[in-house]
Amino acid sequence: MCDTFVALPPVTADGCVIFGKNSDRPRGEAQTVVRYPGRRHDAGARVRCTYIEIAQAPVTFAVLLSRPDWMWGAEMGANEHGVVIGNEAVWTREDLGPPALLGMDLVRLGLERGDSAYRALHTITGLLEEYGQGGACAENDPGFAYHNSFLIADRREAWVLETAAGFWAAERITTGVRNISNALSIRARFDLASENLAGRAAEKGLYAGTGAFDFAAAFGGAEGEPAPGSREAWGRRLLKNPPGRFTPETMMDILRHHESGICMHGAVQTTASMVSRLTGGGGDAHWMTGAPHPCRSPFKPVPLAG
Repeated sequence: MCDTFVALPPVTADGCVIFGKNSDRPRGEAQTVVRYPGRRHDAGARVRCTYIEIAQAPVTFAVLLSRPDWMWGAEMGANEHGVVIGNEAVWTREDLGPPALLGMDLVRLGLERGDSAYRALHTITGLLEEYGQGGACAENDPGFAYHNSFLIADRREAWVLETAAGFWAAERITTGVRNISNALSIRARFDLASENLAGRAAEKGLYAGTGAFDFAAAFGGAEGEPAPGSREAWGRRLLKNPPGRFTPETMMDILRHHESGICMHGAVQTTASMVSRLTGGGGDAHWMTGAPHPCRSPFKPVPLAG
């Protein structure tokens, strides 16, 4: 499940960028806060992700991750260059593929290889197009699989990247607020997309070929705005603070919100949460619960270097 949020100036109290995510996973699944140092890698090196092996990058950056223990990838995290990423499960009209890269693998790969939000975005889309996405997304449920959306941010901007198998669209956010939940949300306005996106959608019968191309309608079947009681719609309302008032504590309160279902309890529950304050110049701060239910698990400051 999950919900991911970002707030940028002029909404934030001190002009920083504030990121937050609740990771909703099967109840009882362990999720650990881990750090990996930056490294240089030999030419031709390979890296084993959750299901497949891919070419390693020449250099990987230091990362702070909240990672389900059974998988290689991560639900959310940050890197030494002030990039943060969280992903969401989305269900689309495209078929689910065989085991390949999980969305959580792409979160970690984007952080290890992207020194800005823009470069992390292109890292993820390049790997998606080269290797594909697919595979079981729960340790003990081989039938639980999905496509992915991502919220990627740094001190200057944020990007929402949404995917349907190998198709993708990305929306740039430079001011205000944005959130994603478990449905495609990019409509007719996007800034980047996979090659000939509208034409390929038309070939598949997902777009009539005339009028504005709507990514969520074509690939997700989404018509109009999300239902008022959905977590996505609740998230939009909770983000609407007066300009200049939004703080990390505001984000923590959103992640603790019960009436919306954002703080989730049940067979699927909020197993870990993260809030980041991005200022640039080495002043970034990250808080993680490393435990279920932000309503009762404290957000603890966690340095990127341990």
